[in-house]
Amino acid sequence: MKRVVITGAGTINALGHNAADTLEAMREGRCGIGELDIRDVDRLAVRIGGQVKGYDEHAHFNRQQIALYDRFTQFALMSAREAIGQSGLSFEGALAARSGVVLGTSGGGLTTQDENYRAVYEEGKNRVHPFVVPKLMNNAAASHVSMQWNLKGPSFTVATACASSNHAMGQAFMLIRSGMADVMITGGSESMLCFGGVKAWEGLRVMSKDACRPFSATRNGMVQGEGAGAFVFEEYGHAKARGAEILAEVAGFAMTSDAADIVMPSKQGAARAILGAMQDGRIAPDKVGYINAHGTGTAANDKTECAAVADAFGAHADNLMISSTKSMHGHLIGGTGAVELLACIMAVRDGVIAPTIGYEEHDPECALDVVPNEAREARVQYALSNAFAFGGLNAVLALKRHAG
Repeated sequence: MKRVVITGAGTINALGHNAADTLEAMREGRCGIGELDIRDVDRLAVRIGGQVKGYDEHAHFNRQQIALYDRFTQFALMSAREAIGQSGLSFEGALAARSGVVLGTSGGGLTTQDENYRAVYEEGKNRVHPFVVPKLMNNAAASHVSMQWNLKGPSFTVATACASSNHAMGQAFMLIRSGMADVMITGGSESMLCFGGVKAWEGLRVMSKDACRPFSATRNGMVQGEGAGAFVFEEYGHAKARGAEILAEVAGFAMTSDAADIVMPSKQGAARAILGAMQDGRIAPDKVGYINAHGTGTAANDKTECAAVADAFGAHADNLMISSTKSMHGHLIGGTGAVELLACIMAVRDGVIAPTIGYEEHDPECALDVVPNEAREARVQYALSNAFAFGGLNAVLALKRHAG
């Protein structure tokens, strides 16, 4: 099987409008969660989120593009632009035919849906813009990325709720490893911080009104975020031949289904995904130094995930560092795994472990090293990125430090 490496990374999220700023914020343990600035926020019970602030769509796209690009598509395009720019690739001829896009999202063009439902039902309008359907469809971001960069290989969207990005990146990894593609642009994007998006999540009664505190005994729920992350996954021989800078190697991937409950996570399903990723990458458990946790800040997730890690790693669980960057950027739902993969790259490439901020009090049911409040320097050979979604859908990626 072919080896797969990462040669480009890009993002926009509550911590920064690019990868460098995001990683700096993670190193500093900075919080991007704050008061929401959206229409009808006064009608919401939850008024905080990891919102992308200081963003002006007109600075990046023209009027015709804005009419066609939902906010989640804009975020995906900006992230892909940064990642492809870093990779130095140009997609022409044979390479274009062997390059594609797999992106994850859960809500897709939810902002467009929210705006147009409001126009029809609240304002009584009888017509909507002719581009509403192509603007709101879940595959819009992947399609526009493929069109903008002439990517003519496999291109599609994965929607598996909170595991969407990890499932998408896993598919990209397997496409290259199997020889079906040489380069894949992959990751995920989400923009659900509109009135309808937040109001729907309020109904689940899992949202915090003040902060995201994963693994802390004082946690009281998750906090939504928005943004995107995109990566260039490339066949190792192709990257080496052109002298590309390699950020990390994708070592393994696994996905499982709990087949149990639509919202309650299963320790067994999560543990099987963790073990599967290590088995796929032929990684001994004691070689894993860091796990970027799903870590939503809900009691059900945090306790189940810690139990799954303990089961999967046995005695080595006490030597692991495990942190949740959702404490900083919020839960991007379908886009969250893509932003979190940056923390795994930072761990294996730079030897910096992003912290779990907001940690206040030890929880005996989360008795692992959760890297509380401050980043840590540590040499890491392998890192895992966990994603566990509603519907019992689990996806775990393993990254390896590239020796050069």
